Amino acid sequence: MFKALADPGRRQLLDALRERNGQTLGELCEQLSELTRQGVTKHLRLLEEAGLVVTMRRGRHKYHYLNPVPINEIAERWISNYEKDKLRALSALKAALEEES
Repeated sequence: MFKALADPGRRQLLDALRERNGQTLGELCEQLSELTRQGVTKHLRLLEEAGLVVTMRRGRHKYHYLNPVPINEIAERWISNYEKDKLRALSALKAALEEES
């Protein structure tokens, strides 16, 4: 799963599905114009193998859905063991510094 999350293009796909779940390949390609249709297909296949995306066929269309359960399991196991308030503060600081540069 970490390999699947490592790529920025795959994270963009997950973000697109988080914003609007149940999209077709064509709809996802429209949002990620910097990737080819073949590239989006490969990314979706990796995300599906990692369990982060599930698909359902309805007629001729194949719809892609975000499966947040594996990410939540990681958060529960790893992040909950650390102090969330400190992590939020560090994330906010990082975002603020990135905006300045």
